[in-house]
Amino acid sequence: MVAMAIRDDEVTEQEQISNNLLPSTARQLFDALPELPGLRAEVIEGNLIVSPVGSPEHSWIGSDLFVALLPLRDERGWRASLGTLNICIDGSRDSLVPDYVLAPADCPRWGTYELQSQHLFLVAEIVSPSSVHRDHHEKPQIYAQGGVPVYLLIDPIAAQPAATVFSEIKDGVYQQAARTVMGAPLHLPAPIDFELDTSIFKA
Repeated sequence: MVAMAIRDDEVTEQEQISNNLLPSTARQLFDALPELPGLRAEVIEGNLIVSPVGSPEHSWIGSDLFVALLPLRDERGWRASLGTLNICIDGSRDSLVPDYVLAPADCPRWGTYELQSQHLFLVAEIVSPSSVHRDHHEKPQIYAQGGVPVYLLIDPIAAQPAATVFSEIKDGVYQQAARTVMGAPLHLPAPIDFELDTSIFKA
């Protein structure tokens, strides 16, 4: 039997090689993930969050929003996506998948797949039971810090279903928040400038 001795400098080199191959942050782990069919992966405030896709009702509300803003998108030559695009938050490099994104056709990207947040026109989130706190409290801060001019929050599961639009960023914080009960009109401010009939979201 032959005994093998490993010098301390060899151990150190092996550890360094191993450590260099392993993700050391949530963002690095996110970048290394394979496709996850049926799941949504996001980096929110430095945490990797993997969650299931929404219920049919959740998807239908997203589709209703897509259809409502389709004429605006076509008229202005913008692009829209329904819950399939990651956006990279300027600064923190958090990666989120809004339920709806409205962007310029030539929106700059971070890498190949992520749109840069500060160039978007609007993002929307539809509240589900697992996302109440994140959508109401964390994401307004994240989107404002990322320079997204308009954040639309649609909450169909609240005791009184409502929609809220956040706008006018100053020092990384939305200064305006306009809320309306579901069924009433809601003005989406510049750069959107559109009157949204929220009755389309009522069950």
